[in-house]
Amino acid sequence: MNEDIVGKVYQINVKSQTPGERGLPKHSVDRAEITFLGLKDDFNVYRHEKQKDIPDQAVLIMPLEMIEQLNREGWPIKPGDLGENITSLGISYDSIGPGKRYAVGDAILEITKPCTPCVNLWSLPYVGKEKGPKFIKTTLNRRGWYASVIQQGKIKKNDQIVKL
Repeated sequence: MNEDIVGKVYQINVKSQTPGERGLPKHSVDRAEITFLGLKDDFNVYRHEKQKDIPDQAVLIMPLEMIEQLNREGWPIKPGDLGENITSLGISYDSIGPGKRYAVGDAILEITKPCTPCVNLWSLPYVGKEKGPKFIKTTLNRRGWYASVIQQGKIKKNDQIVKL
């Protein structure tokens, strides 16, 4: 199997189920277990209630480089704000795409599709209703990539991300 180290885990992000809250922003943890349904101790209302925990949206990955680009455009996004589970470092956003597989820690993930921005992003303190439509447009095709879990496993901060 051809393997190339393409980056590393910059940050792992989860959010526990909290009544009345959505799945963002997520907070940083040093390590996590990835199951076929996503990261253990992470809960996303939309993915669970509307998408019925479909496996092709188990994990959301966002390159830190895209967050930094959005910062340069005036949006003070921090890792975890957009609801991503894994903030990567060293992988360009455009190099990720459906069908690509990555080993992350003990887990293997397969990219399924881009994440579409939604109105839940309006809840971020620097967005709100007034800037919401502009933020949705800004993050279109730049909100991260969903992945399914091919092999469950444990990940930790600074783990290598290997393209398979």
